[in-house]
Amino acid sequence: MNTFTPASRVSRIKVSPSSAASARARDLKAAGRDIVDMTVGEPDFDTPDDVKAAAHAAIDRGETKYTAVNGTPALRRAIIGDFKRRLGLDYAENEICVGGGAKQILFLALMASVENGAEVIVPAPYWVSYPDMVIANDGTPVIVECPEAQGFKLTPAALEAAITPKTLWLILNAPSNPTGAAYSRAELEALGAVLLRHPQVFVLSDDIYDQVWFRDEPMTTLAAAVPALKDRILLTNGVSKSYAMTGWRIGYAAGPAPLVAAINKLQSQMSSCPSSVSQAAAAYALSADQSFVRDSVAVYKERRDYACARLNAIPGLSCTVPDGAFYLFPNCAGVIGRRMPEGKVIETDLDFVLYLLDGVGVAALQGAAYGLSPHFRLSIATSMEAIREACDRIERAVAALR
Repeated sequence: MNTFTPASRVSRIKVSPSSAASARARDLKAAGRDIVDMTVGEPDFDTPDDVKAAAHAAIDRGETKYTAVNGTPALRRAIIGDFKRRLGLDYAENEICVGGGAKQILFLALMASVENGAEVIVPAPYWVSYPDMVIANDGTPVIVECPEAQGFKLTPAALEAAITPKTLWLILNAPSNPTGAAYSRAELEALGAVLLRHPQVFVLSDDIYDQVWFRDEPMTTLAAAVPALKDRILLTNGVSKSYAMTGWRIGYAAGPAPLVAAINKLQSQMSSCPSSVSQAAAAYALSADQSFVRDSVAVYKERRDYACARLNAIPGLSCTVPDGAFYLFPNCAGVIGRRMPEGKVIETDLDFVLYLLDGVGVAALQGAAYGLSPHFRLSIATSMEAIREACDRIERAVAALR
Protein backbone atom coordinates (compact mmCIF):
# COMPACT_ATOMS: atom_id res chain seq x y z
CA MET A 1 0.00 0.00 0.00
CA ASN A 2 1.43 3.37 -1.00
CA THR A 3 1.82 6.02 1.69
CA PHE A 4 1.56 9.73 1.12
CA THR A 5 4.82 11.70 1.14
CA PRO A 6 4.48 15.48 1.43
CA ALA A 7 6.28 17.68 -1.08
CA SER A 8 9.62 19.01 0.08
CA ARG A 9 8.19 22.50 0.60
CA VAL A 10 5.92 21.03 3.28
CA SER A 11 8.60 18.88 4.88
CA ARG A 12 11.07 21.74 5.30
CA ILE A 13 8.73 24.01 7.26
CA LYS A 14 7.16 23.61 10.70
CA VAL A 15 3.70 24.13 12.12
CA SER A 16 3.26 27.67 13.46
CA PRO A 17 4.46 27.60 17.11
CA SER A 18 1.81 30.12 18.15
CA SER A 19 -0.97 28.02 16.61
CA ALA A 20 0.44 24.90 18.28
CA ALA A 21 0.65 26.62 21.68
CA SER A 22 -2.91 27.91 21.43
CA ALA A 23 -4.11 24.43 20.47
CA ARG A 24 -2.30 22.89 23.46
CA ALA A 25 -3.89 25.42 25.83
CA ARG A 26 -7.33 24.62 24.41
CA ASP A 27 -6.71 20.88 24.78
CA LEU A 28 -5.63 21.28 28.41
CA LYS A 29 -8.71 23.37 29.17
CA ALA A 30 -10.90 20.74 27.53
CA ALA A 31 -9.25 18.11 29.73
CA GLY A 32 -10.26 20.05 32.83
CA ARG A 33 -7.03 21.97 33.57
CA ASP A 34 -7.28 25.51 34.94
CA ILE A 35 -5.33 27.39 32.26
CA VAL A 36 -4.86 31.13 31.83
CA ASP A 37 -4.19 31.35 28.11
CA MET A 38 -1.82 34.23 27.26
CA THR A 39 -0.92 32.93 23.79
CA VAL A 40 -3.78 34.13 21.60
CA GLY A 41 -2.91 36.99 19.27
CA GLU A 42 -6.41 38.27 18.57
CA PRO A 43 -8.53 40.95 20.23
CA ASP A 44 -10.85 39.75 22.97
CA PHE A 45 -13.38 42.40 21.88
CA ASP A 46 -16.27 41.48 19.62
CA THR A 47 -16.48 42.96 16.12
CA PRO A 48 -18.31 46.32 16.44
CA ASP A 49 -22.08 46.10 16.02
CA ASP A 50 -22.18 48.63 13.17
CA VAL A 51 -19.62 46.58 11.22
CA LYS A 52 -21.73 43.46 11.72
CA ALA A 53 -24.78 45.42 10.61
CA ALA A 54 -22.93 46.43 7.42
CA ALA A 55 -22.34 42.74 6.68
CA HIS A 56 -26.03 41.93 7.20
CA ALA A 57 -26.98 44.80 4.91
CA ALA A 58 -24.64 43.46 2.22
CA ILE A 59 -26.32 40.05 2.47
CA ASP A 60 -29.75 41.67 2.22
CA ARG A 61 -28.61 43.51 -0.92
CA GLY A 62 -27.56 40.21 -2.46
CA GLU A 63 -23.82 40.90 -2.34
CA THR A 64 -23.05 37.21 -2.01
CA LYS A 65 -21.37 36.50 -5.34
CA TYR A 66 -17.79 36.31 -6.56
CA THR A 67 -15.97 39.63 -6.60
CA ALA A 68 -12.98 40.85 -8.57
CA VAL A 69 -9.76 39.10 -7.56
CA ASN A 70 -8.39 42.37 -6.15
CA GLY A 71 -11.53 43.11 -4.14
CA THR A 72 -14.70 45.11 -4.62
CA PRO A 73 -14.43 48.70 -5.85
CA ALA A 74 -15.89 49.85 -2.52
CA LEU A 75 -13.20 48.09 -0.52
CA ARG A 76 -10.39 49.27 -2.78
CA ARG A 77 -11.63 52.85 -2.40
CA ALA A 78 -11.83 52.43 1.38
CA ILE A 79 -8.26 51.10 1.54
CA ILE A 80 -6.97 53.95 -0.62
CA GLY A 81 -8.84 56.46 1.54
CA ASP A 82 -7.49 54.97 4.77
CA PHE A 83 -3.87 55.10 3.60
CA LYS A 84 -4.36 58.70 2.42
CA ARG A 85 -6.09 59.85 5.60
CA ARG A 86 -3.79 58.23 8.13
CA LEU A 87 -0.43 58.16 6.34
CA GLY A 88 -0.67 60.75 3.58
CA LEU A 89 0.05 58.10 0.95
CA ASP A 90 -1.55 58.06 -2.50
CA TYR A 91 -2.25 54.79 -4.32
CA ALA A 92 -4.11 53.90 -7.50
CA GLU A 93 -6.60 51.02 -7.67
CA ASN A 94 -4.18 48.87 -9.69
CA GLU A 95 -1.74 49.16 -6.78
CA ILE A 96 -4.14 47.48 -4.33
CA CYS A 97 -4.55 43.77 -3.64
CA VAL A 98 -7.00 42.11 -1.26
CA GLY A 99 -6.74 38.62 0.21
CA GLY A 100 -7.94 36.22 2.86
CA GLY A 101 -6.00 37.93 5.64
CA ALA A 102 -2.72 39.81 5.64
CA LYS A 103 -0.96 36.47 6.11
CA GLN A 104 -2.11 35.32 2.68
CA ILE A 105 -0.96 38.57 1.08
CA LEU A 106 2.52 38.19 2.61
CA PHE A 107 2.77 34.59 1.45
CA LEU A 108 1.62 35.45 -2.07
CA ALA A 109 4.08 38.34 -2.28
CA LEU A 110 6.92 35.93 -1.52
CA MET A 111 5.50 33.30 -3.89
CA ALA A 112 5.33 35.90 -6.64
CA SER A 113 8.95 36.96 -6.25
CA VAL A 114 11.22 34.52 -4.40
CA GLU A 115 13.04 31.64 -6.07
CA ASN A 116 16.45 29.97 -6.35
CA GLY A 117 17.59 30.80 -2.83
CA ALA A 118 16.91 34.54 -2.99
CA GLU A 119 17.64 36.06 0.39
CA VAL A 120 15.05 37.69 2.64
CA ILE A 121 16.27 39.68 5.64
CA VAL A 122 14.20 38.88 8.72
CA PRO A 123 14.93 40.93 11.85
CA ALA A 124 14.63 38.89 15.06
CA PRO A 125 12.51 38.78 17.13
CA TYR A 126 10.18 37.99 14.24
CA TRP A 127 6.64 36.81 13.77
CA VAL A 128 6.94 33.04 13.75
CA SER A 129 5.68 32.60 10.17
CA TYR A 130 8.17 34.79 8.31
CA PRO A 131 11.12 32.36 8.03
CA ASP A 132 8.92 29.43 7.07
CA MET A 133 7.09 31.47 4.45
CA VAL A 134 10.45 32.27 2.87
CA ILE A 135 11.62 28.65 3.04
CA ALA A 136 8.35 27.34 1.58
CA ASN A 137 8.92 29.59 -1.44
CA ASP A 138 12.50 28.40 -2.08
CA GLY A 139 14.12 31.42 -0.46
CA THR A 140 16.76 31.78 2.24
CA PRO A 141 15.81 33.69 5.40
CA VAL A 142 18.69 35.81 6.69
CA ILE A 143 18.04 36.27 10.40
CA VAL A 144 19.42 39.47 11.93
CA GLU A 145 19.27 39.53 15.73
CA CYS A 146 17.95 42.78 17.20
CA PRO A 147 18.54 42.44 20.96
CA GLU A 148 16.69 44.17 23.74
CA ALA A 149 19.62 46.56 24.25
CA GLN A 150 18.79 48.17 20.89
CA GLY A 151 15.06 48.21 21.55
CA PHE A 152 14.46 45.02 19.54
CA LYS A 153 14.93 47.16 16.41
CA LEU A 154 17.01 46.79 13.26
CA THR A 155 19.88 49.27 13.04
CA PRO A 156 21.23 50.75 9.80
CA ALA A 157 24.60 49.09 10.41
CA ALA A 158 23.02 45.66 10.91
CA LEU A 159 20.89 46.11 7.79
CA GLU A 160 23.90 47.15 5.70
CA ALA A 161 25.88 44.13 6.91
CA ALA A 162 23.06 41.72 6.03
CA ILE A 163 22.55 42.88 2.43
CA THR A 164 24.24 40.82 -0.29
CA PRO A 165 23.81 40.67 -4.09
CA LYS A 166 21.20 37.93 -3.47
CA THR A 167 19.04 40.03 -1.15
CA LEU A 168 15.55 40.51 -2.55
CA TRP A 169 13.42 41.51 0.44
CA LEU A 170 13.59 43.06 3.88
CA ILE A 171 10.63 42.23 6.12
CA LEU A 172 9.84 45.09 8.47
CA ASN A 173 7.08 44.56 11.04
CA ALA A 174 6.22 47.50 13.28
CA PRO A 175 4.71 47.66 15.79
CA SER A 176 6.17 44.21 16.13
CA ASN A 177 4.82 40.83 17.02
CA PRO A 178 6.20 39.74 19.53
CA THR A 179 7.82 42.84 21.09
CA GLY A 180 5.56 45.77 20.22
CA ALA A 181 8.67 47.71 19.17
CA ALA A 182 8.23 50.46 16.57
CA TYR A 183 10.43 52.91 14.70
CA SER A 184 10.45 56.68 14.89
CA ARG A 185 10.46 58.68 11.67
CA ALA A 186 14.17 59.40 12.16
CA GLU A 187 14.92 55.67 12.59
CA LEU A 188 12.98 54.84 9.43
CA GLU A 189 14.82 57.55 7.52
CA ALA A 190 18.14 56.04 8.64
CA LEU A 191 17.10 52.57 7.44
CA GLY A 192 15.84 54.15 4.23
CA ALA A 193 19.23 55.72 3.57
CA VAL A 194 20.74 52.23 3.54
CA LEU A 195 18.03 50.83 1.28
CA LEU A 196 18.43 53.67 -1.20
CA ARG A 197 22.01 52.46 -1.77
CA HIS A 198 20.73 48.96 -2.65
CA PRO A 199 18.03 49.31 -5.33
CA GLN A 200 17.55 45.53 -5.69
CA VAL A 201 16.04 45.27 -2.18
CA PHE A 202 12.25 45.48 -1.78
CA VAL A 203 10.48 45.87 1.57
CA LEU A 204 7.58 43.84 2.93
CA SER A 205 6.17 46.36 5.39
CA ASP A 206 3.86 44.42 7.72
CA ASP A 207 1.83 47.14 9.45
CA ILE A 208 -1.00 44.96 10.74
CA TYR A 209 -0.69 46.46 14.26
CA ASP A 210 -0.11 50.07 13.20
CA GLN A 211 -3.32 51.39 14.77
CA VAL A 212 -2.64 49.70 18.12
CA TRP A 213 -0.29 52.56 18.92
CA PHE A 214 0.68 53.92 22.36
CA ARG A 215 3.19 56.70 21.67
CA ASP A 216 2.23 60.37 21.72
CA GLU A 217 3.92 61.03 18.39
CA PRO A 218 1.91 59.97 15.32
CA MET A 219 2.58 56.54 13.88
CA THR A 220 4.34 56.50 10.52
CA THR A 221 5.60 53.88 8.10
CA LEU A 222 8.63 53.52 5.83
CA ALA A 223 6.76 54.47 2.65
CA ALA A 224 5.69 57.76 4.25
CA ALA A 225 9.02 58.48 5.96
CA VAL A 226 11.10 57.80 2.82
CA PRO A 227 8.93 58.60 -0.23
CA ALA A 228 11.74 57.66 -2.63
CA LEU A 229 11.27 54.03 -1.52
CA LYS A 230 7.49 53.91 -2.01
CA ASP A 231 7.74 52.04 -5.32
CA ARG A 232 9.79 49.29 -3.64
CA ILE A 233 7.49 48.75 -0.66
CA LEU A 234 4.50 46.44 -0.30
CA LEU A 235 2.53 48.08 2.51
CA THR A 236 0.50 45.29 4.10
CA ASN A 237 -2.37 45.64 6.56
CA GLY A 238 -5.82 44.28 7.37
CA VAL A 239 -8.87 44.65 9.57
CA SER A 240 -8.15 41.73 11.92
CA LYS A 241 -6.34 43.50 14.75
CA SER A 242 -7.61 47.09 14.71
CA TYR A 243 -11.29 46.22 14.24
CA ALA A 244 -11.46 42.85 16.04
CA MET A 245 -12.26 41.08 12.77
CA THR A 246 -9.82 38.15 12.82
CA GLY A 247 -12.37 35.59 11.65
CA TRP A 248 -13.59 37.76 8.76
CA ARG A 249 -10.25 37.08 7.00
CA ILE A 250 -9.60 40.30 5.10
CA GLY A 251 -6.09 41.55 4.51
CA TYR A 252 -4.81 43.94 1.88
CA ALA A 253 -1.71 45.64 0.57
CA ALA A 254 -0.61 48.56 -1.56
CA GLY A 255 2.52 48.58 -3.64
CA PRO A 256 4.13 48.50 -7.09
CA ALA A 257 1.58 47.68 -9.78
CA PRO A 258 3.65 44.83 -11.36
CA LEU A 259 4.01 43.09 -7.98
CA VAL A 260 0.33 43.60 -7.17
CA ALA A 261 -0.59 42.15 -10.58
CA ALA A 262 1.53 39.07 -9.87
CA ILE A 263 -0.13 38.60 -6.47
CA ASN A 264 -3.57 38.94 -8.06
CA LYS A 265 -2.64 36.44 -10.77
CA LEU A 266 -1.67 33.87 -8.16
CA GLN A 267 -4.81 34.49 -6.15
CA SER A 268 -6.94 34.07 -9.27
CA GLN A 269 -5.74 30.47 -9.39
CA MET A 270 -5.81 29.93 -5.63
CA SER A 271 -8.98 31.31 -4.05
CA SER A 272 -10.47 33.60 -6.74
CA CYS A 273 -11.40 36.27 -4.20
CA PRO A 274 -12.08 36.80 -0.50
CA SER A 275 -15.59 36.61 0.95
CA SER A 276 -17.86 39.28 -0.56
CA VAL A 277 -19.66 39.76 2.76
CA SER A 278 -16.40 40.19 4.67
CA GLN A 279 -15.25 42.72 2.09
CA ALA A 280 -18.40 44.78 2.63
CA ALA A 281 -17.83 44.75 6.37
CA ALA A 282 -14.17 45.72 5.94
CA ALA A 283 -15.02 48.58 3.59
CA TYR A 284 -17.45 49.92 6.18
CA ALA A 285 -14.97 49.52 9.06
CA LEU A 286 -12.25 51.45 7.23
CA SER A 287 -14.59 54.29 6.25
CA ALA A 288 -16.83 54.69 9.30
CA ASP A 289 -16.31 56.41 12.66
CA GLN A 290 -13.05 55.19 14.22
CA SER A 291 -14.01 55.49 17.90
CA PHE A 292 -13.85 51.71 18.36
CA VAL A 293 -10.16 51.76 17.43
CA ARG A 294 -9.41 54.62 19.83
CA ASP A 295 -11.37 53.06 22.68
CA SER A 296 -9.80 49.61 22.30
CA VAL A 297 -6.29 51.07 22.14
CA ALA A 298 -6.95 52.89 25.43
CA VAL A 299 -7.90 49.55 27.00
CA TYR A 300 -4.80 47.83 25.61
CA LYS A 301 -2.63 50.63 27.00
CA GLU A 302 -4.13 50.22 30.46
CA ARG A 303 -3.46 46.47 30.31
CA ARG A 304 0.09 47.07 29.05
CA ASP A 305 0.91 49.46 31.87
CA TYR A 306 -0.46 47.11 34.53
CA ALA A 307 1.20 43.96 33.20
CA CYS A 308 4.60 45.61 32.65
CA ALA A 309 4.61 47.02 36.17
CA ARG A 310 3.72 43.61 37.64
CA LEU A 311 6.33 41.72 35.62
CA ASN A 312 9.09 44.25 36.33
CA ALA A 313 8.44 43.80 40.04
CA ILE A 314 9.20 40.06 39.86
CA PRO A 315 12.88 39.30 40.68
CA GLY A 316 14.47 37.51 37.70
CA LEU A 317 12.13 38.99 35.10
CA SER A 318 12.15 42.31 33.27
CA CYS A 319 9.89 43.71 30.57
CA THR A 320 10.51 46.47 28.06
CA VAL A 321 7.41 48.63 27.67
CA PRO A 322 6.11 48.17 24.08
CA ASP A 323 5.24 51.03 21.71
CA GLY A 324 2.22 49.26 20.21
CA ALA A 325 0.51 45.94 19.39
CA PHE A 326 -0.85 43.83 22.24
CA TYR A 327 2.10 41.67 23.27
CA LEU A 328 4.77 41.72 25.94
CA PHE A 329 8.17 40.09 25.46
CA PRO A 330 9.65 39.78 28.97
CA ASN A 331 13.27 38.84 29.54
CA CYS A 332 13.65 35.73 31.70
CA ALA A 333 17.47 35.58 31.84
CA GLY A 334 17.29 35.94 35.62
CA VAL A 335 15.56 32.57 36.06
CA ILE A 336 17.81 30.57 33.73
CA GLY A 337 19.92 28.19 35.81
CA ARG A 338 17.50 28.08 38.72
CA ARG A 339 15.76 24.91 39.86
CA MET A 340 12.09 24.05 39.82
CA PRO A 341 10.60 22.71 43.08
CA GLU A 342 11.04 19.13 41.82
CA GLY A 343 14.73 19.79 41.12
CA LYS A 344 14.89 20.22 37.34
CA VAL A 345 17.09 23.08 36.15
CA ILE A 346 15.59 25.73 33.88
CA GLU A 347 18.09 25.82 31.02
CA THR A 348 16.11 27.64 28.28
CA ASP A 349 13.12 29.92 27.82
CA LEU A 350 11.23 26.85 26.55
CA ASP A 351 11.88 25.17 29.91
CA PHE A 352 10.51 28.25 31.63
CA VAL A 353 7.26 28.46 29.63
CA LEU A 354 6.70 24.72 30.13
CA TYR A 355 7.24 25.25 33.85
CA LEU A 356 4.64 28.04 33.83
CA LEU A 357 2.19 25.82 31.96
CA ASP A 358 2.69 22.67 34.00
CA GLY A 359 3.33 24.35 37.33
CA VAL A 360 0.82 27.20 37.54
CA GLY A 361 -1.33 26.88 34.42
CA VAL A 362 -0.15 29.94 32.48
CA ALA A 363 0.18 29.37 28.73
CA ALA A 364 2.89 31.52 27.11
CA LEU A 365 5.28 31.20 24.16
CA GLN A 366 9.05 30.82 24.31
CA GLY A 367 11.25 33.52 22.84
CA ALA A 368 13.15 30.91 20.82
CA ALA A 369 10.07 30.53 18.61
CA TYR A 370 10.53 34.19 17.65
CA GLY A 371 14.27 33.94 17.10
CA LEU A 372 15.54 35.56 20.31
CA SER A 373 16.17 34.04 23.74
CA PRO A 374 15.86 34.17 26.70
CA HIS A 375 12.41 35.75 26.50
CA PHE A 376 8.77 34.70 26.46
CA ARG A 377 5.71 36.22 24.83
CA LEU A 378 2.47 37.09 26.57
CA SER A 379 -0.61 38.43 24.80
CA ILE A 380 -2.57 41.18 26.56
CA ALA A 381 -5.47 40.83 24.14
CA THR A 382 -7.42 39.32 26.99
CA SER A 383 -9.31 40.57 30.02
CA MET A 384 -7.69 42.50 32.86
CA GLU A 385 -8.96 39.74 35.16
CA ALA A 386 -6.99 37.14 33.18
CA ILE A 387 -3.90 39.38 33.11
CA ARG A 388 -4.03 39.85 36.89
CA GLU A 389 -4.42 36.13 37.44
CA ALA A 390 -1.55 35.33 35.06
CA CYS A 391 0.75 37.82 36.81
CA ASP A 392 -0.18 36.38 40.21
CA ARG A 393 0.64 32.88 39.01
CA ILE A 394 3.90 33.88 37.31
CA GLU A 395 4.98 35.69 40.49
CA ARG A 396 4.18 32.59 42.53
CA ALA A 397 6.01 30.30 40.08
CA VAL A 398 9.19 32.42 40.06
CA ALA A 399 9.16 32.68 43.86
CA ALA A 400 9.13 28.87 44.06
CA LEU A 401 12.39 28.55 42.08
CA ARG A 402 15.61 27.75 43.92
